[in-house]
Amino acid sequence: MARGRGREKKYEEYAYVLDFMLREIRAGRRRLTGPVVQLVGEDYFTLLEAVAKIGVELKPQDRIYIGRNEREHIAYIIGRISYGDLTVTAKAELPIAVETIIMRNEKRFVEFFNTAGPLTPRLHALELLPGIGKRYMWLILEEREKKPFESFEDLQKRTGLPNPVKIIAKRVMEELTEEPRYRLFTRPP
Repeated sequence: MARGRGREKKYEEYAYVLDFMLREIRAGRRRLTGPVVQLVGEDYFTLLEAVAKIGVELKPQDRIYIGRNEREHIAYIIGRISYGDLTVTAKAELPIAVETIIMRNEKRFVEFFNTAGPLTPRLHALELLPGIGKRYMWLILEEREKKPFESFEDLQKRTGLPNPVKIIAKRVMEELTEEPRYRLFTRPP
């Protein structure tokens, strides 16, 4: 019988560095001082803490591999962390990293606008995005019926929606900093 609540484990392959610092690490009964990295995952915006390999220098906004195969920069992943566990530097870098991830994965987020559906009979997923009410929702639905959106620029031109990247980034930040009822882009803790 499977453990858990039937939820498949999802792992991040790549992440963006938010902060890199020397910190005391507990390894069993020993305490070591090592390079600790705070990261945000590229696929599910998972906040992680990891130990960098000795001698590795990382800067905020570096994109690094953190998958299950041989890692160049990371010795091991300590685990998931909450927004409250982030350092001041990491909190300042997070919105920049989120926008970078959205822009680098434009196709994935444009597809959200093309496929988003109702969550309840009275609430559509598009309405959970900041600044999108009924008027913009209906406009997006009408335009995507005619032809699916191809880019953020196409979405902006056809609907008049101001800066979709900022709108999505704002929603992602809400999901990371609060406990929303519905999650559109992030993984539940």
